[in-house]
Amino acid sequence: MSRKSYRRRAARLQAHVPVFAALGDATRLALVTKLADGRPHSISQLTEGSAVTRQAITKHLRVLETVGMVRSVRMGRESLFEFDPKPIEEIKQYLDLVSEQWDQALLMLKAFVED
Repeated sequence: MSRKSYRRRAARLQAHVPVFAALGDATRLALVTKLADGRPHSISQLTEGSAVTRQAITKHLRVLETVGMVRSVRMGRESLFEFDPKPIEEIKQYLDLVSEQWDQALLMLKAFVED
């Protein structure tokens, strides 16, 4: 692998790191699950049924907002939060590529072992 292609690959990987980090928290994963229903949710709706405080939920939402998975919309005095699947779709494409590479490597190993 050339230096240039290595740097490009490393840059692509680096772009995914914040998304993986944001999803590495159980509370944020639960928030993404709630928000993935396609409807905007208020902080009150997101804290419902949870022992987590509104302030903590707000902090977690800000982390998700920073990586582009969540956006907030003002409705009167209240902020509503919506899920944006684009970062997860990009991660899925990356994981599909890695999966394909592993499939190819395993096929080559199988061919080598069977010969």
